[in-house]
Amino acid sequence: MSDMSASNTADQLPESAFELREALRSGTASARELVERSLARIEARADLGAFIHVSANLALAEADRADVLLAADRSSGSANSPHPETGTLNFAPLRGLPIAHKDLVDIEGAPTTRGSAALPHLVAKRDSPEAASLRKTGAISVGKTQVPEFGLNAYSENLIAPPVRNPLDTTRTAGGSSGGIAAAVAAGLVPFAPGSDGGGSIRIPALACGLVGLKPGLGAIPTDVLAGVIDEFGAPRLGVTGPIARDARDAALLFDAMRGKHSEPSVSAVRAADGLLGLRIGVSFASPFEATHPTPISPEERAAVETAAAVLAARGHAVELADIAFDPRYPEIFGQVWTAGLSLLRLEADAEEKLTTLTRTFRERALERTMAEHQAAAYELTQIAQGMREAWGQYDVILTPGLAFAPPHIGAFTTLDADADYRMQCEWTPFTSMVNVAGLPAIAAPIQTLPSGLSVGVQMIGEMGREPRLLQLAAQLMG
Repeated sequence: MSDMSASNTADQLPESAFELREALRSGTASARELVERSLARIEARADLGAFIHVSANLALAEADRADVLLAADRSSGSANSPHPETGTLNFAPLRGLPIAHKDLVDIEGAPTTRGSAALPHLVAKRDSPEAASLRKTGAISVGKTQVPEFGLNAYSENLIAPPVRNPLDTTRTAGGSSGGIAAAVAAGLVPFAPGSDGGGSIRIPALACGLVGLKPGLGAIPTDVLAGVIDEFGAPRLGVTGPIARDARDAALLFDAMRGKHSEPSVSAVRAADGLLGLRIGVSFASPFEATHPTPISPEERAAVETAAAVLAARGHAVELADIAFDPRYPEIFGQVWTAGLSLLRLEADAEEKLTTLTRTFRERALERTMAEHQAAAYELTQIAQGMREAWGQYDVILTPGLAFAPPHIGAFTTLDADADYRMQCEWTPFTSMVNVAGLPAIAAPIQTLPSGLSVGVQMIGEMGREPRLLQLAAQLMG
């Protein structure tokens, strides 16, 4: 097949992960075709800075193995009949689908940088648990994506590689810390991919790039809690993993695979999204950062919330303004807990100077605090989290703005000193970290594409264990 005809075949493939899976199972597409398309697109869109490492040969070899298994499934009929124990069509629900991983995750045979020049970039000997779990689903990693140093920031710029650029406007950030993942999905380099979220790192880039981003509740993904539900200082563990996708159905497909749900209940829920009605939804523009950081919500972001509220009301939900107040200690306490882990970072003597300004500054401050001070902040944040869950618990869902204003331009954060950088991040993303503190699920969904080409969206916060309901609501908003 000529390069031109191969390109034409690739262009005829679906973009949806769900439809690609159906094509793989029916034999109208092969895993090699999907992986080759991803690799070609990654090369063509190198300007985005989404990938820091591409595993072309490994991915192609995995694709060839996947095609053998898919052919065997079709030959035996197992690709089209439910498994007697699980009720699913395939033991490997994502077999042959290309994905990517953040460069905070170890992937066997690929270097891990964690976005830092201060650490050696060693080639991993084995997959980290979250990557191993997805490999078992049959998903094929085509590479690793760019992250901010140690995944700390709401933008994906560091000192070791070009910044991640937003496919909707390449002069602007794609967000962070899953910015490389979001840019890759938005540009069609992969159909969907897992992100991680310790303060908004799935939802922020999803909102910036016009995607669906699901932050599961703490414990929803089994590999998220292998180290427990509290951190080394006794604070609620903030980080979880979840899907970034173009739509709710694709996000549901990846979410079910990530948590090992072979019967795919979230996919089924999205199929039945039209039947969801009667929820009590509270609309809130309040931010826990208001005590120290103003929340300059743009007219476009406010309009997105108003549009979402109107759509949900028309869908049969009871939508009302919610009177939510936050503990004024939140900005200081969250900032201490968010950076406490930097005090545990062990560096070689000459590596300190290789850290970014923000990381170095906040690490120095974390090292100056005693263990008792770290533990006291952890306890205070635990109390604040309980208060937030109680306030939000009056409603089935809380609807908030996604971001406060448009994604800043590349370099807007890094030209500032550490405190101004952090302040700007809090002002841009004032609604996300509170959900991590509370341990609850939340979803980001796009609402409108502006004349500029940028996207605006909203966030919905749900009750523990209600991720499928959030996916249904995202499907309702997106029509």
